[in-house]
Amino acid sequence: MSKIRLGLVGCGGMGHRHLFGLAELHRTGLCRFDPVAVCDPKIENAESLAGHIETHFGRLPAVVDSLDDLAAVGDIQAIDICTDPRHHHTVAGDAMVRGWDVMTEKPMGLTVRACRLMQSAAEQHGRILAVAENYRRDPINRLAKALLDNGVIGAPRYMIHNTAGGGDQMMISVWRHQKNASGVLLDVGVHFSDILEYFMGPVSTIYAQTRLHEKIRYNALAGKNPDEVPTHSPAGVYERWQTQMPAEFEATAEDAAYATLSFENGAVCHYLEEHATHGKGFWQRAIYGSKGSMDLPGDRSGREISISLDNEQYEGEALLELVPDFCLDKATTALFGGQRMWQYNFPFPETDRKIIAIEYADFARAIDEGRQPEVNAEMGTRSVAVSYGILESGQAGRVVTVDEVMEDKTNTYQQEINESMGL
Repeated sequence: MSKIRLGLVGCGGMGHRHLFGLAELHRTGLCRFDPVAVCDPKIENAESLAGHIETHFGRLPAVVDSLDDLAAVGDIQAIDICTDPRHHHTVAGDAMVRGWDVMTEKPMGLTVRACRLMQSAAEQHGRILAVAENYRRDPINRLAKALLDNGVIGAPRYMIHNTAGGGDQMMISVWRHQKNASGVLLDVGVHFSDILEYFMGPVSTIYAQTRLHEKIRYNALAGKNPDEVPTHSPAGVYERWQTQMPAEFEATAEDAAYATLSFENGAVCHYLEEHATHGKGFWQRAIYGSKGSMDLPGDRSGREISISLDNEQYEGEALLELVPDFCLDKATTALFGGQRMWQYNFPFPETDRKIIAIEYADFARAIDEGRQPEVNAEMGTRSVAVSYGILESGQAGRVVTVDEVMEDKTNTYQQEINESMGL
């Protein structure tokens, strides 16, 4: 079977992370993609990514700065979009008109309206649209899902999802703090929205308060020599760009959300997402059911789940006894080194590569089998809608339904963003 000819569009930090994930899949012998071209209007970013492809795949890809030039490479079958979110819908739409299947980084689109345009284009042109949503791919979250589906803690009643940290420091890049470019409650929130619905089913209603606490953000790496700065960002790939960003800048997107989410199954979630916390940060995710509770570790940490029933405690390898049929898919097994895992211990950059590799493997299976990917356009849109549901509720001061956000009936918060994109 011939390889799927792939173009990578957007060759900055996220593009490099995705390429390292593709290389990790290639290492297992399970990679169905041939990265034949890289595309970025900043040609130096594309050249950097091309060099890494040559290192890992043994062949230098074409380097281009536009989709027209990408098409001229010939026989492109699929693209992976790693641009900033403002461009996801336009790049995806253009690609699908050209007959290319698409995987896009999250958030799927910058607004619900942008997501719907992408979804319509995929349906109109009969193309696959996959969303690179990675928290659910974590083997520990796969195990948690199996435990929930097997009724180990009974029917879920409520969930706690609390995360706080960040202070006044820039989170990866300037645009992640700009309302018209993303905002942290969307950029990070779609991860949380997806994993909440993965575990608990569809969210139905949201009541939230939101805040912009830190109106000025600081970048400690500004002006430094990129060859001399410590690696601290996710997967250690962003520092070279962070040194070129301003030392301080104004944030325009909210950085804190305090919400109550109700699910269609009747369960409730206490939700806190705080990216402006000073002092000691914290993480907590737990699910309480009719028979017991489940404490979950941070995503992509490899740490263990803990199950507490009325008279029993389960953790470690004993968890596997509760789900005898639990089994990871072929790609995850090859990447993480086991079919039935309850923990793992890899440095985060390696874990990051492996999780992204799983996204690529699923995308390839969808193309080969002509089926929907695990995280399809409707699910990607829902994650955006739940995240904006929090922001829309915070602005309106009332309960909102996810349906009204999905149908673009409640979009006051998004209006400015849509207008800035001409939507």
